[in-house]
Amino acid sequence: MTLEEELHVKKIREGTVIDHITAGSALSVLKILGLTGSGDNVVSIVMNVPSQTIGTKDIVKIEGRELSPDEVDRISLISPKATINIIRSYKVAEKQKTKMPNVIRGIVKCVNHSCISNSNEPVTQIFIVENEEPLRIRCHYCNRVMNKEDVIGQF
Repeated sequence: MTLEEELHVKKIREGTVIDHITAGSALSVLKILGLTGSGDNVVSIVMNVPSQTIGTKDIVKIEGRELSPDEVDRISLISPKATINIIRSYKVAEKQKTKMPNVIRGIVKCVNHSCISNSNEPVTQIFIVENEEPLRIRCHYCNRVMNKEDVIGQF
């Protein structure tokens, strides 16, 4: 393929590039970040592109926004092997890989409406990670198992 035949997404001056997203999950990443297209940030999405390390991948570029640690944790639920690149003056200023913890606290709610974590009790939601891909987490309180679709549905 020649350079004229390739599609290039331009570099961003300031912002975040989320690379190595599990193929087909870029729109879910946008959803958990609350990016609906109605804000001021320019967002570029590349889906199902070849990757030497994971076969195929998605990439999301968000201009003018750096992700918080909480947002990075949320992305790890959807794409546990993603790479977060903070861009400043067109260069990678910081780079980190998402890492799914063994225990997830306070990020998602149990889908079991009868679970004590959904009551008015002062209880933090706690989930034990049973499997990263496909995602499988178990509620610490009621043992309800949740998957990726259950998690995405909350954002």
